[in-house]
Order: sequence, then structure tokens, then C-alpha cells
Amino acid sequence: MASPRPASFYSDKFKVGHKKEIKLKDWLTDDNNKPINKTEGEDLLKNDIQKLSELQEKLYASNRYSVLIVIQAMDAAGKDSVIKHVMSGLNPQGVTVTPFKTPTHQELEHDYLWRHYLALPARGMVGIFNRSHYENVLVTRVHPEYILNENLPGIESVGDIDKSFWEKRFRQINHFERILVDNGTVILKFFLHVSKKEQKKRFLERINDPSKNWKFSAADIKERGLWKEYRKAYEDMLENTSNLLAPWFIIPADDKWFTRLVFANIIVNELSRLDLDYPQLNEQQKKDLENSKKLLTGETDTPADNNE
Repeated sequence: MASPRPASFYSDKFKVGHKKEIKLKDWLTDDNNKPINKTEGEDLLKNDIQKLSELQEKLYASNRYSVLIVIQAMDAAGKDSVIKHVMSGLNPQGVTVTPFKTPTHQELEHDYLWRHYLALPARGMVGIFNRSHYENVLVTRVHPEYILNENLPGIESVGDIDKSFWEKRFRQINHFERILVDNGTVILKFFLHVSKKEQKKRFLERINDPSKNWKFSAADIKERGLWKEYRKAYEDMLENTSNLLAPWFIIPADDKWFTRLVFANIIVNELSRLDLDYPQLNEQQKKDLENSKKLLTGETDTPADNNE
């Protein structure tokens, strides 16, 4: 077994520093120096899933914070997989997963953050955005013509969408998240960093396996052809929206078991900082509890009770 590492090891290693210049070529898509092997990693993942379950229960009981987990990635990076495997131990009543797809007509009739406000988790709840408000500075950055569908004042053509437009959106998103954090939402943002080579492998698996055909779309190939453009959009987004209040984590996504381990471990580490606990009863509540206990223990059980 590898030597013990600090609880914040993965958080520290993969967190994007505030205002740090980002070049994705400098960030790993697969960590060749993993501190543990796959078997050890799977055991640790089980342990962290159990910890997540305990933290979720305290989160719900204390009813003070909510948790928003944002997941962004290129196609076939494993977003659905990491949600399925890591969140499997949580109480489904306290978790909401929202996949954001192409905006509907109704959604386009509001500001671009409107539909995301509607999906935010309430206090005590965990919300997961599978793709998110960041699509508004990613896919629209690569396809600026989509912005025209928003019918914005002063935007008559793609030529009106300049650098200052995107800088303003970054500020709006940072402000949006600042409001959430100030009101008790913990925001953790994950970019699953997959290589172009691994994406090709996973696309071919989807094409060759009939049970996975439904996951593949011809449009995926078109977007793959814009790899450099998406990469630049992600770099700009990560540089401008990672901060102390709502940090981004760039997680290697070529090796799925390691991705899941790191994802779970970071969430456990970050939520542990909240020092969550069960609510403390006041003196009157303690007296009521004792009285209820006396009433229950003073009851005489009868055979009929088993059928009522």
C-alpha cells in the first residue's frame, strides 16, 4: 500500500489557481504516476462513497448549506459514468441531476442563466449540473452564431460578438456564483480532461458496440473537428472563472477508475471543510425527547400490535 498522503492531496494537485494562466497541454489526461493501483483505488472509492453518504445525511439534517457540482467535458469524457458510479451511495431523495441540452424556445425568451436558477439545489440538497451555465461561454464561443438565437440588444450579427462580450459573460457568471456562495451554496466545478486519442477510442467503442450505438451521434464527429477551438474556449473559461469561492478542478479522464476516485475524493475533502454535524437539541427539545421515550417504553405490547 502506498504511503499515506494528506486528505487534500487530490484537491491541491488538480485545483485551478485563481487567475492562473491555463494551457491544457500542461495538465494531465492520464496520471502516469498514480500513487495507488486500480485495486487500491476501487477500495478507496468505496470508502469515499460511504463518507459522501454520511456527509449528505448531515448536510440534509443541518439544512444550512446546499451543494452544486458542475461537470464539463468534451464528448465521451465520462460525465455520465462518473455521476453513476460516484453518486451511487447517496440518498436519491437528496440529489438532483440536471443535464442541460440545447435551450428551448421558452428558455431563450429569458436571460441565459434563468434555466440554471430554476435547477439550483435547495438547502440540504445536492445538485449536479451535467453540462451547465458554462455552455454559454463554451459551445457558444465555438459557435457564436448560436448567440443570435438569444435576441440580445446590440447583437445583430456575429460580428457584434467581440472579446468584450465574453469578458462580460465571465463577470456575470462569477457574480452569479458569488451570490450563490454568499447564500450557502458550496460550488465545486470539474473539468474532465480527456485526450483526443482516448475520445477516438471511446467513439469507436460506441460505434462498434450495438448496445452503445445510441450514445453516438454524427454531430459528435463534427464537433471533434473543432477540438482546437474547444480547447481554447476551455482554457479561457478556466482562467477567468476559477476562484477561491468556486474553484475548478481539472481531472485526468483517460482512465475511468482514476477519474472516479479523484472526483469522489475531492468532493469528500471539500465538504469536510464545512464541519457538518447534526443539529443540537435545546433543553426543551431534550425534555420532549425523554417524555416521548417514557411514553413508548411504558406501552404494553400485545399480539394485536403485530398486525396493526
